[in-house]
Amino acid sequence: RVLDAHGLGSCVHEIGTVTVGGHFRIRGGGKVVFESSCEALERRWSETTFRMQSIRDHPDCAREEYDALLDREDPGLHAVLPFNASEDVSAPYVSTGHRPRVAILREQGVNGHVEMAAAFHRAGFSAVDVHMSDLVEGRAALRDYRGVVACGGFSFGDVLGAGGGWAKSILFSDRLRDEFASFFDRHDTFGLGVCNGCQMLAHLRDLIPGAALWPRFVPNRSGRFEARLSMVEVLDSPSIFFRGMGGAMLPIPVAHGEGMAEYDAVSGSQKTLAARVAALRFVDNYDRPASFYPANPNGSPGGITGFTTGDGRFTIMMPHPERLFRAVQGSWRPNDWQEDGPWMRMFRNARVWVAD
Repeated sequence: RVLDAHGLGSCVHEIGTVTVGGHFRIRGGGKVVFESSCEALERRWSETTFRMQSIRDHPDCAREEYDALLDREDPGLHAVLPFNASEDVSAPYVSTGHRPRVAILREQGVNGHVEMAAAFHRAGFSAVDVHMSDLVEGRAALRDYRGVVACGGFSFGDVLGAGGGWAKSILFSDRLRDEFASFFDRHDTFGLGVCNGCQMLAHLRDLIPGAALWPRFVPNRSGRFEARLSMVEVLDSPSIFFRGMGGAMLPIPVAHGEGMAEYDAVSGSQKTLAARVAALRFVDNYDRPASFYPANPNGSPGGITGFTTGDGRFTIMMPHPERLFRAVQGSWRPNDWQEDGPWMRMFRNARVWVAD
């Protein structure tokens, strides 16, 4: 109609219409000259990738991703929120003007500290850049902080158990080991570990009260670095970060090469669920615990990818909530999200917990 109004109607022709049923048809001369299901066409298009992936990566993961194309009813990414993402629960504490100090801890190669500092600053904290060398040389001390956040993003090149190497710089130093142990033992402190920071704190679990059931993190089942937007469920747990968020189903950025949880016992994942220290797990687009790739990008048993302590003061997680604390950071987001992304609630919850 628009083209007709401008005298260009004769220049355009209708070549196709959208139909229901998942079939693609080409008609010519009044006959159907080609017909196929969209499923078959998509699998044909993806077959070369699948065969390359089967050689390069874990062949079972390649097959699971390829077979996921068979599900024509997959609802895709979505969000289920049991809370209002725009509500600033920390506002009464921010309005006091007092900003509790939180150490944004990083090591060589960490690159997630700026987003992390921005999220904590927005929640009402004074976010302080603390490099491990500052602690080693005595330029900074954990006793001066209410919170410590171990950040992620390629510490030591994200190879050979990067978070483990970071942890050993603490465990092999009597002074640093005692300093971290004292911080963990205080009842007025909290901590968060993400990605490499998650690996690092997991290696310090013997120093953290209530962290005995935490796993180690080993290379992804796929054998590849995984960078994608994945669905997770926030589980009911005592984590101070996830208060009021239990039952949420949300997309979250994932970027790690060594994120598969490995437990001391075969039943380790079930034990974390029973003890309510499992805090986050991957789900598929039907909101079921994710067992298959790529809905479960690292292969962790039961999809569990976040953990907390018995008192909820310390939480570790492999995905990156700091990369989606603003709605505009999302490569996909519902239309009704405004300035704040739903993961902003995590950081505001921490400010509410500190209270003063």
